[in-house]
Amino acid sequence: MEKVIEEQKQGTSLVLDQRKDNTKKLFIESYGCQMNFSDSEIVASILANEGYNTTQNLEEADLVLVNTCSIRDKAEQTVRKRLEQYNAVKKINPVMKVGVLGCMAERLKSKFLEEEKIVDMVVGPDAYKDIPNLLKDVNDGRDAINVILSKEETYGDISPVRLNSNGVTAFVSITRGCDNMCTFCVVPFTRGRERSREPQSIMEEIKDLYKRGFKEITLLGQNVDSYLWYGGGLKKDYDKATDMQKATAVDFAQLLDMCATAYPKMRFRFSTSNPQDMHEEVIHVMAKHHNICKYIHLPVQSGSTRILKEMNRQHTREEYIALVDTIYRIIPEISLSQDMIAGFPTETEEDHQDTLSLMEHVRYDFGYMFAYSERPGTLAARKMEDDVPEPVKKRRLQEIVDLQQRIAMERTKRFVGDTVEVLIEKTSKRSDEHWSGRNSQNTTVVFPKETYKVGDFVLVKVTDCTSATLIGEAVGYSEMQ
Repeated sequence: MEKVIEEQKQGTSLVLDQRKDNTKKLFIESYGCQMNFSDSEIVASILANEGYNTTQNLEEADLVLVNTCSIRDKAEQTVRKRLEQYNAVKKINPVMKVGVLGCMAERLKSKFLEEEKIVDMVVGPDAYKDIPNLLKDVNDGRDAINVILSKEETYGDISPVRLNSNGVTAFVSITRGCDNMCTFCVVPFTRGRERSREPQSIMEEIKDLYKRGFKEITLLGQNVDSYLWYGGGLKKDYDKATDMQKATAVDFAQLLDMCATAYPKMRFRFSTSNPQDMHEEVIHVMAKHHNICKYIHLPVQSGSTRILKEMNRQHTREEYIALVDTIYRIIPEISLSQDMIAGFPTETEEDHQDTLSLMEHVRYDFGYMFAYSERPGTLAARKMEDDVPEPVKKRRLQEIVDLQQRIAMERTKRFVGDTVEVLIEKTSKRSDEHWSGRNSQNTTVVFPKETYKVGDFVLVKVTDCTSATLIGEAVGYSEMQ
């Protein structure tokens, strides 16, 4: 639930530059969070060196991989349907191999391979480097499986082959895994314990992206704020580090400052933040640098301290509100977004009202809101009865969505009359005559194309808005250009 699921991206197949010498075809499809899409780029990079070019034509593929998500039941059902479709094609093209990657792979390994026999290969999130060996096992007629979770793997030594969507924005992973053990979440079980990537490898990847013309980087992790590099090892083992390791350790505030200082003509975002790990120093670093976007995705899940305790969130309602108040004090122009779960086990009407009142106080610009669905393998599924009736969940969710839409409209209106800096990312969906990009606060901005181009930093005078989009006209380039 911590990660943002972008519905319009679900099931996107990855297409990369073709290598002339490669003769095999890879069809790779991704579901779930940004981390899964980033991981697909790593897998494609590994397989490019094994003779595979990507294709969007399923029928011609030698290898079909689906990168999966276990966060929500809907994603699992969608993936199952896709696997059925893959296997229908496999009857026509029997040499085709089918593999499942990612979070579902870890959770449903024996079911997929042995019971249902719907895949040839199962690969967990920490085993992508083993895919060439697993393919040999498949070709030799053996089941191929590696879902071992690693304490060290960060893929810091692999330069991902980028999606050729716009050449402007890119994700750079800085942490893997999660230690938080929220009772509703499968991530610690499917992605393992939290570990941070060596900062020099992060800076090298950003340097390469800068040279190739990318203009905006999102630092990515299940929990970026707890980034901590002290020479390698798990975050939880930091207390065992030597005095020298602690003295030379790099935390998230320092990493963010390094990135923004080294590349003043690039914009930086980050996702996802956990409230208990977001220290004030990070907020001061954001305020100091113009090129760090003034936007934080700050999941809360519930406005009730009692429910937060049931969820094993490491913060109370009061602590969350105090953090938000601090953020607004230091960066008044900030935009915040939330994750919210309606109908968690034992949630009462009073708990629900606490959530609505928290939303009124915080005034989120965006939100990702879901009715609770029990995820197998989580503590909540094992220990808690899913006791809130479905109609009650749906009604509470609708009240949360309605409130968020009202607040979002009010928040978006604050930009009307202002001039905002926009990085042009693509042509607007609504009109071929307009560009689309985002301002620092992550709000979409559309404006007439004129002579500007993708990748330009442009100042846009905002004249109108909808609840999610700003409409305006460019008045020149920004200082970032």
